[in-house]
Amino acid sequence: MKKIIFLVAFCCISFVKAQDLNDLFISGLEDAERFANDYLAPVQEAGLFSISNGWYNSGEAKPLGGFEISIVGNITGFRNKDDKKAFVLDPADYDNLDFAENPGQAREVSTALGDIENVIVVVEDDTGLLPPEEFELPSGLAAEDFNFIPTGYIQASVGLIKGLEVKARFLPKITMDDDAEIGLFGAGVQYEFTKLLPADKLLPVAISAVIGYTGLNGEYDFTESLDVQGEGQRIDASFNTWNFSAVVSTKNIPVINFYGGIGYITGSSDIDLLGDYVVTTGPFQATYTDPFSVSTDANGVAANIGTKIKLGFFRINAEYNIAEFNTFTAGIHFGFR
Repeated sequence: MKKIIFLVAFCCISFVKAQDLNDLFISGLEDAERFANDYLAPVQEAGLFSISNGWYNSGEAKPLGGFEISIVGNITGFRNKDDKKAFVLDPADYDNLDFAENPGQAREVSTALGDIENVIVVVEDDTGLLPPEEFELPSGLAAEDFNFIPTGYIQASVGLIKGLEVKARFLPKITMDDDAEIGLFGAGVQYEFTKLLPADKLLPVAISAVIGYTGLNGEYDFTESLDVQGEGQRIDASFNTWNFSAVVSTKNIPVINFYGGIGYITGSSDIDLLGDYVVTTGPFQATYTDPFSVSTDANGVAANIGTKIKLGFFRINAEYNIAEFNTFTAGIHFGFR
């Protein structure tokens, strides 16, 4: 079945399946929206934590005119996040949706990160004039042998006045299969407090604060591939997140340095289902325009530890980030300081 959103390779993954969307509309708009919120929330949360990383690789701010161009990649894992791979669907919370087996009993079903399959639900017409409709709930990324979310971008940093460094990150808009687009942008600032000290060059460590904003936007137009009649059928997805961190690193070591940070990540994600959808089967036949939006917030404390190797103009770094979703980050850097 066609994936509606597949923001993978240098971007955040978030998807639902076209045929499953068609089936969910059969249960009515309110039930479809309720399910979509629970189904997509974990993958949206994981995406927010993933794109928040990679803002620094040292506690030292670059001097005036110093610059660095970086290629940064993140791998956010969820293999052991069982609480994010399933949610409890209680038919009592739904107007029309129930399980075909053991109706009325709540049970776990897959989120967009999960791997629970072969869950059949049924929608019945209260009047008894129409036959019941059955369909299978969607599974998630783990069922497709994905246990991580990759993100990536290009980042640039420039040193300004003493202790101040500005940063920007971006992913040029990428078009996939002529019907999906995705792009990323962000801006940040780092200020090294140890530059304020008279003998800062003699200190063995550098301490700084970092603030970074990242925004990711994607669109998938599936008008020609969806079985539901209508026009302008598409999904718009946006992820916006802030990272506030305190960073400390070793300094004055010729080739290798170590760094670590602790901070707070906060962000929000919105996925808008847009266009006209004409449902012609099931007990709730109707035309829906811009049916609903799925919104998720994410926030929490994050910490990391990493190392950077310097070989002239060329540098590489690797770090491990501990948060609600843990992330491995690596970067290749070219610059002068």
